[in-house]
Amino acid sequence: MTRVGVSGHRSYNDAEVVAAMTDTVLERVLRGQATPTVVSNLAEGADQLVAELVLNRPGAVLEVVLPLPIDDYDNDFVSSDTRRRFDALLAKASSVIVIDQVHGEARESAYERAGHAIVDSCDVLVALWDGLPARGRGGTAEMVQYAIDHDVIVEVVLVERDPK
Repeated sequence: MTRVGVSGHRSYNDAEVVAAMTDTVLERVLRGQATPTVVSNLAEGADQLVAELVLNRPGAVLEVVLPLPIDDYDNDFVSSDTRRRFDALLAKASSVIVIDQVHGEARESAYERAGHAIVDSCDVLVALWDGLPARGRGGTAEMVQYAIDHDVIVEVVLVERDPK
């Protein structure tokens, strides 16, 4: 069983091209796997895309690691469409873990700890990344480096971030 973690940008250009490239990477990474598992926080963009692509494979399992309780995490979705996708994916999850909250902690710290938990539980990190430094704590660049530092295989799908 291969466990795929995901990190990536919430918005990027050429969504159809990115989906096709990501699916190609997943096909190679998951070839021959009877029960692939995807570990994601289901944020809009990359996290939802990779979860959906893995779940399209027979026998696939979704494990969710949330940085915040669901009622608070709701505030981070910018569209009702991505919120509906989140709800639909969450309903398919075999497990949901909410990272323990630390009183007074910055929101970015919770995201960083959730990202670390995802990397720590996967064999391969699929990162939809523009190759640039992180814009904030817990960003994709930091998760890629964390994975490398912890000997986790990283597969990068190079994307152009949408400036929205």
